[in-house]
Amino acid sequence: MSTNDILERARERGNGLPYAGAVTPQEAHQLIQGNPTVRLIDVRTNAERDWVGRVAIDDAQHGAVQWSTYPGGVPNPEFVQQLSAIARKDDVLLFLCRSGVRSRHAAKLATENGFANSFDILEGFEGDKNAEGHRKSVGGWCKAGLPWVGA
Repeated sequence: MSTNDILERARERGNGLPYAGAVTPQEAHQLIQGNPTVRLIDVRTNAERDWVGRVAIDDAQHGAVQWSTYPGGVPNPEFVQQLSAIARKDDVLLFLCRSGVRSRHAAKLATENGFANSFDILEGFEGDKNAEGHRKSVGGWCKAGLPWVGA
């Protein structure tokens, strides 16, 4: 499937959302592999990336801007400023968090600040918890078998 096809499907899936659309983890990976200008923006905390893991993609396509800070979990007041330092307004940005909640908020705020091609990555990095309370087995980047490194 081409980049344009994936983005069109994502826009249709996101019809009515306050950002450009939503992609599955597999679609996000295809977009990254197929277009070197697509950027994945990981909005998890630095601690989550260090202790849980992160996507294994080219550094030029990976950005990290915490949605909330660690420790404390308070909203990052410099989110838009930090995003602006690593991304251009016309970039295709794919926002990723643990399970797909913070990434939606990040895509919305980015869109409100002129980043018109902001997409949420559905299911996040780890996905939802399973019946035993563990992640990485119900949805998400890891469960999809996409490249990642870490714990």
